[in-house]
Amino acid sequence: MRVLGVDPGLSRCGLGVIDGTAQRAVLRRAGVVRTAPGDPTASRLADLHRAVRDLIAEERPEAVVVERLFVHANLRTVMSVGQATGVAMLAGAEAGLEVAEYTPTEVKAAISGHGGAEKSQVAYMVRAVLGLAETPEPPDVADALALALCHLRRGIVDLAADGTDQGRAGAGQPAASGDAAGGLSPRLAAAVANAGPGAQVTRPSRGRGAGAPLDDATPGEEASA
Repeated sequence: MRVLGVDPGLSRCGLGVIDGTAQRAVLRRAGVVRTAPGDPTASRLADLHRAVRDLIAEERPEAVVVERLFVHANLRTVMSVGQATGVAMLAGAEAGLEVAEYTPTEVKAAISGHGGAEKSQVAYMVRAVLGLAETPEPPDVADALALALCHLRRGIVDLAADGTDQGRAGAGQPAASGDAAGGLSPRLAAAVANAGPGAQVTRPSRGRGAGAPLDDATPGEEASA
């Protein structure tokens, strides 16, 4: 499946196209669309719409994936991100494509196995899974690729109904006890992701105590306009 991930933003919008399956994906194209802050908002949105529309026409993805808007203290940021999100969704709908939305927590859970993973962990996973020599820059590109990968992996990671994340190494596989699946280091998470469905994580208990996470993960997310 070919997927276009869009990390929406009015000043800077990350775009990433990948091909593949939940177990193996390759990068086709990635970059950032920038608009001038001094230009009228309508003109900037038109530029963004044109860029997404042209990329869809050139790469012919089967789905467009955007980050679901979430509450943020900065109302101006929320508004600009919401406008950019709407433009990206419109471009996908105009092309007759599937349009999907995922929250930052869902993306982190799908990519790293833990919904509270740090952005650096997610970026590392994107690099590892796609076999890239370097971590995608700027961060908007890594976020866009993570969204696309999340769509491919939507059947691998289940989110608990109470809002906590239970990382699944494979569809239908129970999460390891003590948050072992949720607290993976970037290198170990990459190995689990590349192993595909059915992979399991076993962790020694000595030194840190049974049930202790392998890595500390700090929840939280900020939107960029």
